[in-house]
Amino acid sequence: MADRLVIIPTYNERENVVRMIDTVLQLPGDFHILIVDDGSPDGTAQLVRQRQSQYPDRLFLLERAGKLGLGTAYIAGFRWGLERHYEYFFEMDCDFSHHPEDLIRLHAALEGKKGDLAVGSRYIRGGKLENWPLGRILLSFGASLYVRFITWMPVKDPTAGFVCYTRRVLERIDLGKIRFIGYAFQIEMKFASRQLGFQIVEIPITFTDRVEGSSKMSKGIVKEAILGVLQMRWRGFFSSYAY
Repeated sequence: MADRLVIIPTYNERENVVRMIDTVLQLPGDFHILIVDDGSPDGTAQLVRQRQSQYPDRLFLLERAGKLGLGTAYIAGFRWGLERHYEYFFEMDCDFSHHPEDLIRLHAALEGKKGDLAVGSRYIRGGKLENWPLGRILLSFGASLYVRFITWMPVKDPTAGFVCYTRRVLERIDLGKIRFIGYAFQIEMKFASRQLGFQIVEIPITFTDRVEGSSKMSKGIVKEAILGVLQMRWRGFFSSYAY
């Protein structure tokens, strides 16, 4: 059985989902894909079901009723994959802001127990941003500095959403203790991993702004990240994420 599961949350991604599926499943390495769709009204899940006939043993679909949040989508995907004995779990956007070919590099960074989770980083040497306006670059880089200052994590891109976790990390974290459902979820998972002593490695990637579809960013997500980091750091002094 394949040991690599790529978890891709979707909401209104009909412009991207079929091309993403085909691109990932044509990579060397026998990746499997789990699409976690939050009731997309544009028919994203229907397109995935149609594609499953072409990849019956490699493409899977988890449908949820309504938009329940990025964090809960990934946690549902982690639990699904843990039950099926995968060893490597990848988080990835559906909009091609994350280049599918980099899945191979993230996996390679963890082979031979070189690390416990690998982060596709925009802010280490070799990392890049493409097609981003200056204001968004400043916001993103400033957020990374803020998170590093508050959490003391030695991770240059703590808000990154292109990540590979080994099974041993996800088995150790009590996923029920992960509180954030927006982009702060990415920070909290890295914080929990670090708190439990796991080694985080960063791999330089080029992050490209989406071409098709619309961004899911909102003021509520930004507020959750700003306030949530403070709350998370405070709780970290008194409790553990250990399962």
